[in-house]
Amino acid sequence: MALYGTGMLMTFTEVAPEDEAEFNEWYNREHIDERVWMPGFHRARRYVAVDPEARVKYFASYETTKVEDLADPDYMARLAVQSEWSQKVMAGFTKFDRLTASITVDKTHGFTGWLGVTRFFPEAGLMEKLRALLADTLLPELSAMPEMLGGCLAENDIEVSNTGLKAQGKPVPPGQTPEWIVLLDGATETSIREANARLEDVLTEAGLPAVGLDQTAYSFLFGNNR
Repeated sequence: MALYGTGMLMTFTEVAPEDEAEFNEWYNREHIDERVWMPGFHRARRYVAVDPEARVKYFASYETTKVEDLADPDYMARLAVQSEWSQKVMAGFTKFDRLTASITVDKTHGFTGWLGVTRFFPEAGLMEKLRALLADTLLPELSAMPEMLGGCLAENDIEVSNTGLKAQGKPVPPGQTPEWIVLLDGATETSIREANARLEDVLTEAGLPAVGLDQTAYSFLFGNNR
């Protein structure tokens, strides 16, 4: 089964060590369930990094019918009204990165206990080539590796993202460039690391600088869907 739609909200979050127990309780008992029932949302899942040097420790994805659902006025209005528990936990975020993306290549097949996340900023002149490479060759190849079960390409929609920032009263950063994220589902940590390594090799051969690739292996924590 593929993803539930062509839109995806992704968040990368951290809190102070002394706040992690409550952060995880809040995410598992309130936040995921609350978001799943918002307009256009279908499934949510969250992960914790197994790499000590990971850029951000916690990752969550929320599948929507389309990326425009993440700028829907009803959704924006609900974002402005948070529970007391949400306000308390969110005030303690030490890192928070929010991406609103279109899924432009979907080769997923359910989801597993392990996730490889690769983030990068492709040059405009490489985008068409990389998209075709991922769709026609690379993601099918990675999905066929032992204990690998699929993957997708998500392209951050800056216009939708900025709508969310404005709705929350946050400034819009200048000079934004589109970020791409490749998500890979695997049955084991080893399979994810091997697939991430292969992905890095092919993308660098295609013209992306290796230093521009941010790769992390994540372990599944909790998910829910309608």
